[in-house]
Amino acid sequence: MANYKRAFTLDRSAQAAGSALKAAWWGAAGVAARRAAKPGGSGSAVKAPTAPPAPEGFVRKAWLEAFEKDQRDIAQGLYPAVDDAPGNPLRAFKGALDFVADAREVEARRARGGAVEAREAAPASGAYPAYYRQNFHFQSGGWFTTESARRYEVQVEALFAGAAGAMRRRALSLLAQAWRGRDHRGVRLVDVACGAGAFLKDLARTFPRAHLVGVDLSSTYLEESRVRSGISALVQAKAERLPFPEDSLDAVTCVYLFHELPPKVRPAVAAEIARVLKPGGLLAFADSIQPEDEPRLERLLQVFPAYFHEPYYADFATTDLPALFSAAGLAERGCDRAFLTKAILFEKAAG
Repeated sequence: MANYKRAFTLDRSAQAAGSALKAAWWGAAGVAARRAAKPGGSGSAVKAPTAPPAPEGFVRKAWLEAFEKDQRDIAQGLYPAVDDAPGNPLRAFKGALDFVADAREVEARRARGGAVEAREAAPASGAYPAYYRQNFHFQSGGWFTTESARRYEVQVEALFAGAAGAMRRRALSLLAQAWRGRDHRGVRLVDVACGAGAFLKDLARTFPRAHLVGVDLSSTYLEESRVRSGISALVQAKAERLPFPEDSLDAVTCVYLFHELPPKVRPAVAAEIARVLKPGGLLAFADSIQPEDEPRLERLLQVFPAYFHEPYYADFATTDLPALFSAAGLAERGCDRAFLTKAILFEKAAG
């Protein structure tokens, strides 16, 4: 028993050390990118935030809470310890250099208002709706290039100073709690808008016996997801038209999608998720917190769409999410928050 407790303590300490290293690394990369890009220069038009600043020390406290919750859930055995260090040093260094160099392009695009330049990189196909063919976050290539797919996780981690993984695992925590003690063999789980595959990788490690499928509209992001997660069951499809039979899935996960959907599309996606879930099936949802969740962080929420092209974020910030999913037949069963992300667990009525 003493040896077990010692090993457990070491595992938790290693996880905490890895998280600290990751936070320091990507926090430094974010600072370097902002200095290289020099945001707010000539030609840029940034709307100043109107919300008051957060109380002194509160932002750091909220940021640290994301890591604390992550480590707590690992300690409780909800999901395995994750490798939160930057990984291969040479690859991490090259990724950081690429991110910093591209930050200049991102800032130049923001300054000139190049929100739809990605349409030039988009394949000549009617499969991509107009709302999708944009440079969300003003990122180079939009969702269409290999470079964008490889750079995405770096951008997200740098933006949130290494807390992105810990934040989105709030959705994993809710699902793992709901499924604790369940035999996952034969369970069908689909990650909608799997992007570059970081959350799909977490799902694969937590539910290794489940049948996992990743869905995304970008072929380049699906390829990056395959490499990152090791999952080969990947499907290119719209979230509002999922290629699965009615009542066929045990669970769906959806992370950071809804704030990038137009208001009229969100109900269609919610209804489609409800359609493919079995009665009693679960949706583990995660996205940005809304001002009502934590008014002390509202200033950060205002800064985000001001500097990054997020055309539908303002409407998302005031959307009643439980009501949205309730209209589709999904009832809220749990909720959790960490820093700038909130997760909600929904359940489809059983019969």
